[in-house]
Amino acid sequence: MPRYRLLIEYDGRPYKGFQAQGDLPTVQGSLERAIFRFSGEVLRLTAAGRTDTGVHASGQVVSFDLVKEFKADVVRDAMNAYLTPEPIAVLEAEQVDESFSARFSATGRVYLFRILTRRAPPALEQGRVWHVRKPLDADRMAEAAKYLIGHHDFTTFRHIGCQAKSPMKTLDVARVKRVGDEIHLGFASRSFLHRQVRSMTGTLAEVGVGRWEPEDVKAALEAADRRACGAVAPPEGLCLTHVTYDAEPDFSALSPV
Repeated sequence: MPRYRLLIEYDGRPYKGFQAQGDLPTVQGSLERAIFRFSGEVLRLTAAGRTDTGVHASGQVVSFDLVKEFKADVVRDAMNAYLTPEPIAVLEAEQVDESFSARFSATGRVYLFRILTRRAPPALEQGRVWHVRKPLDADRMAEAAKYLIGHHDFTTFRHIGCQAKSPMKTLDVARVKRVGDEIHLGFASRSFLHRQVRSMTGTLAEVGVGRWEPEDVKAALEAADRRACGAVAPPEGLCLTHVTYDAEPDFSALSPV
């Protein structure tokens, strides 16, 4: 059976997350319906990351098998035709070896979180940035983010419903940079816990507004206690930008910050 790998982008606002959930609108459900409409095949695809409700992606990767073989560009174009007018696009499609899995072959995920810090609300970027009216100190946030880098117990930044077997993760990149009226936070790791990025972002924002000192983030991490986490950032502003499949991914080059 031919196996296909797709690079996907989507606006997460209309969906109840990526993962299929019965009759609820999800990105996976829309993709699988588009596949059925051009191929006639009912299937369950595999994704590199199960983004939450309202979270976006510019570099999501999915894989699936078909009984009938199609040219990769036919798969891409047919799916885009059947996805219209939904805010989902197949950017690339290719046929891959049957050993490839969008999820299990992945060696890294990269996320970007955008915070808009001006007084006026977003108009063009509504739903794609977290609007914080208070001034944020990006330099202090960047200093605090350094404490998160490395191999740690990330229980503090783990959602209570997380199904990962262990809270131990290695965070390769945690960067903060001001870009005009926005603050961009870039995170990269082989894998993340449920809502880890939003939890870390919300905690770093506490430093940015001056309620926490950078060293408080270190203490929160070492507490390994969910109650030590700052307020969790909302889903808008979060985007999955890259999924890597190289044995040793160059996160420094891929980081959006």
